[in-house]
Amino acid sequence: MASGGSKFWTALSLAAALGAAAVAKKTLNTSWRAATGKNPPANPADPDVGLWEAVAWAALSGTAIGIARMLATRKAADYYARSTGHLPPDLRKDDQNADAAPATRS
Repeated sequence: MASGGSKFWTALSLAAALGAAAVAKKTLNTSWRAATGKNPPANPADPDVGLWEAVAWAALSGTAIGIARMLATRKAADYYARSTGHLPPDLRKDDQNADAAPATRS
């Protein structure tokens, strides 16, 4: 099931990430309109968009969409693990224990 599972994981994680990004973007657009009374900048790099408006939109949208995608992918990985009995092929234990980490070379 390695190759089949890998294809399943690829499709599942992609669908989760795209769905989460779409929901986050829709929510952000609605929230931005409610807060500012204007549509969000279509292209923050456009010189006609105020600098601080562009910075605020880029920071807010990048953060929110990134977090939404990460949470959705984590949920998809949890579903995959419950369904198959193991983590998806490209996920490994993170091993963030600093004491167990190998020494870095200088």
